[in-house]
Amino acid sequence: MSVINYLKDKRILALIIILILLGTADLFSGIHLGIEFIGGTEIPITLQTQVNPTVMSSVLANLQQRISTFGLKQVTIEGVGNSEVYVIIPSVAQTDINSTIAVIEKQGIFEGLVNGKDAVNGSDILGGSTGGIQPSQSVSGNNATWQVNFYVTQAGAIKFSKVAFGQANKPIYMYLDRPTNTILLLNSSLLGLAASNVTIGLVPTESAEITAMNTALQFGSQTIPVQLLSPNGNNWKTLYPFFNESKDRFNEVILANNTPESIIQNLTKMNYTIVYKTQQELLPQFINEASNSSTTSSLVVQTWPAVGLLSAPVLSPGITSGQINEAYQITGAVTTGATVQDKLNTAINESTTIASVLTGGALPVKVVVGTPFTTPPTLGSQFELISVIALLLAVLAVTITIVIRYRKLFLILPIIFTTVAELFIITSVIGLVGTIDLSAVAGMIAVVGTGVDAQIIITDETITGSGSGASIKSKLHHAFYVVWADAILLVIAMMPLLFSSSLVTVIGFAESTILGALLGALVTRPAYGAIISRHFSKEDENKKN
Repeated sequence: MSVINYLKDKRILALIIILILLGTADLFSGIHLGIEFIGGTEIPITLQTQVNPTVMSSVLANLQQRISTFGLKQVTIEGVGNSEVYVIIPSVAQTDINSTIAVIEKQGIFEGLVNGKDAVNGSDILGGSTGGIQPSQSVSGNNATWQVNFYVTQAGAIKFSKVAFGQANKPIYMYLDRPTNTILLLNSSLLGLAASNVTIGLVPTESAEITAMNTALQFGSQTIPVQLLSPNGNNWKTLYPFFNESKDRFNEVILANNTPESIIQNLTKMNYTIVYKTQQELLPQFINEASNSSTTSSLVVQTWPAVGLLSAPVLSPGITSGQINEAYQITGAVTTGATVQDKLNTAINESTTIASVLTGGALPVKVVVGTPFTTPPTLGSQFELISVIALLLAVLAVTITIVIRYRKLFLILPIIFTTVAELFIITSVIGLVGTIDLSAVAGMIAVVGTGVDAQIIITDETITGSGSGASIKSKLHHAFYVVWADAILLVIAMMPLLFSSSLVTVIGFAESTILGALLGALVTRPAYGAIISRHFSKEDENKKN
């Protein structure tokens, strides 16, 4: 029988058309391989609370927007279950990993406070208006300055004009992820260090520093109280009553990572969540804003990493007279670094991170970033080779099994053709829509193995039908009844892994197995049945003649 006669069967023709279409799509779009094969880093993220599908979609969209704005390409973000997210980046460079984590970790709640009131926040920012200015070296020294510009909606501009009215020469405190329901336990020894951390003006007194810190942290009912711990912790007994009385209003304490263990144990017993910060993060940077008199100044906290204070620019009289302004900026300076170029690089990273977080908006829930898993490209190429060998061995095993069982050389080509076609379709669909990783390859191997059952059932029914009273068509109908039953049972068996598991690798295996089972029952198995039924039908005709 010629090849043309086989192509007249719509089941065989459908398989050929599908192969051509997918092959064309692969040629133009390419197959997306996972980091196990091309190298890269997988960053696991746990949401602080379980969320519904709508909130999960919001989390994924915000993270995608942030990371895209940050400049990373070909990043894959997958939501798993109701509390897990995996961010996959095609890079093993530690700088890229650290930068990505920095973008992810921020919840992204932006607040601009004037005189303890909300002047502007993230919901006021006009979408797509956020952008960083190329950092530059400061005029007065070797520090690097950075700037992030953004625009607000008309409603946001009106709100700002009302809050800022009459507040000339006062700072607007720009916060990103300002802590809530939090107490700041600050070692008093930092006050002396902070006194030397003043960028402009005379060195202030400790009382002026405390006043400036309290002013910066003021925000109505969400004010962050500051408690000073003596260097050796001897005044803890005097602080204890405050913490004990405040445990119903506050649930978190920010403190230094070298705080005495006994104090931490006391706070833990009161059910406080402990947030550790380094001394550098706890140390505020001050600036002396000159008043009308050249001999006096007002101390202002300019930046404070521990509480998310990015900058505190002073409001010029021109924008505090009720004028509506829609353009704003966040500025900052980098003072630490071996060279000016190091500081400029840090400034670029700082401004880009803030711009990307503001662009992506606030995450609806807090996230906890786990330990990244990195696969070097050389190891990935080895995984790819081993996976290809495993798939070829699976196809060979299936072919040998069928041929040994039936001892008919004619079966070799149809078996190899339909099995390889099935693998190609699965690979193309997963590679075009999602990503092919090791778990997907494992699912493909499993599908090849389960394909033995279907091919044995189809072949048995076809051969038995030849020469018996029943027609081959009716025998194939019965065979596909069993094939479909097996496919449905396999899909049902994989469903719990697909929807209830928090392991992305298991889900990938389930997706690949389900897709293979359905494609086999719908496309490749009917084509295999059509090929051998036409062959044996022709043999029966020849015998009769």
